[in-house]
Amino acid sequence: MLKKYLWGALAGLLAAGCAGRETGGSYTVVDGTMLGTTLHIVADVRGTSAQELYASVMELDREAKASMSIFDSTSLLSRLNRNETDSVDRHIAFNLRLADSIGALSGGCYDVTVKPLVEAWGFAGKAAQAHPNIDSILTFVGRDKVRIEEGRLVKSDPRVQLDFNSVAKGYTVDLLAALVERHGARNYIVDIGGEIRCRGVNREGKAWRIGVETPFDGNMSDGRYLQRRIAMHEGGMATSGNYRRYYLDAGGRKVAHTIDPRTGRSALSRLLSVTVVAPTCAEADALGTMFLAMGADGALEAVRKMPDAKVYFIFAGKEGGDSYEEYLSPAMERLILE
Repeated sequence: MLKKYLWGALAGLLAAGCAGRETGGSYTVVDGTMLGTTLHIVADVRGTSAQELYASVMELDREAKASMSIFDSTSLLSRLNRNETDSVDRHIAFNLRLADSIGALSGGCYDVTVKPLVEAWGFAGKAAQAHPNIDSILTFVGRDKVRIEEGRLVKSDPRVQLDFNSVAKGYTVDLLAALVERHGARNYIVDIGGEIRCRGVNREGKAWRIGVETPFDGNMSDGRYLQRRIAMHEGGMATSGNYRRYYLDAGGRKVAHTIDPRTGRSALSRLLSVTVVAPTCAEADALGTMFLAMGADGALEAVRKMPDAKVYFIFAGKEGGDSYEEYLSPAMERLILE
């Protein structure tokens, strides 16, 4: 998932971790790191200092990573993937249910059993295989090969492995939003690595404004190049794209981190960036991955059957070069700032 930076300057991160301060209008700002990426909170919490809020956030960070991280060998998900346990917690159960809902819309393009493929291509903490045996791996990829029964994970093949990177960060954003609400916030925006959830208004009493980056390869500008600005009063937002996490193979071909579970290969097409606004960030996160895996034509066909979807697609221009084409769903058009 890619970063969408809040429109306007964000406070710098302190080397020690948390930068917290009270601001005018009773808004508290907390900056730091969470899930190994940037954390930014602006919220009108009540009776809680920035330091106390940050401490609560760090507890949530530890809980989320202990449950869903594929990069932590001691996490519950890692142990489930190694068949060392079959007990699931509420986080894994929720994300499997959500994966089923999104998967039903995707025609097989969204599947959280994709981890062996992601690993083979070098995007799960291990070096890429020179010539991965995709056909062999595909025999144990498929959402129908795993289920939960009475709180336990049941696999039809012990080689089945789960990867929640397409939804876990968005889901954790939702948990963070619930946390600041428990601390009394009625107006807030929470941002983990560019995935956001917001409610209410900013300090000026206006909608929260979020920028969507220009999707040129290697864009690491931290919000300097923006295509659009989106105004939101409530909901979650996530952007998916293949312009940051990719490499060129020995033949000079681009290999990107979004894998199509149907083919076992990178989902590369004219569709460069997908931004989704949804009631929750978890839904936005998963839908963004789904559309990107569908490719340009598939994503357009699917979204036109979803009249209420809030979606913004950026395509590579047909003329090549630095040109772009855009698609805004009717529901998303109402959120765009000129």
